[in-house]
Amino acid sequence: MRLEGSCCCGAVTFAVEAYAPAPFLRCYCSICRKSAGGGGYAVNLGAKAGTLEVRGEEHIGTFHARIDGEESPAERRFCGRCGSALWLWDPRWPDLIHPFASAIDTPLPRPPEQVHMMLGSKPDWVRLDAAEGEKRFEGYPEQSLEDWHRAHGMLDGEG
Repeated sequence: MRLEGSCCCGAVTFAVEAYAPAPFLRCYCSICRKSAGGGGYAVNLGAKAGTLEVRGEEHIGTFHARIDGEESPAERRFCGRCGSALWLWDPRWPDLIHPFASAIDTPLPRPPEQVHMMLGSKPDWVRLDAAEGEKRFEGYPEQSLEDWHRAHGMLDGEG
């Protein structure tokens, strides 16, 4: 599925082919909360890095989060003018890119359920908005992004 996205000020626009386009994860970790400005919902889409097309690349900044005191190799890209979170790319999986659902302008498929992760990092002021029966994890979920999409018949190109 072709996804088109942009930052808040319009300095950066991008397009990418997503194989896993449903925003099903709600992450409550401090990195997602602080870098994306909310209760998470950030790194939950999967796309092929080789399909990324960018306009306004000169406005893009890169941030490496610190995890357990170590700098993560994952690169979080954001607009240097308005601060909008755009996507994450990790050299450990160079063929993949993870657009932030918050930056996508294309209508996304509605997931049949959502998975709530990193609840061990959720501050008290954040309300858990989980429907009855939705899976909840103190850390990472059991299924990968691709496995979840496959199990729900939402992996682009399958089903």
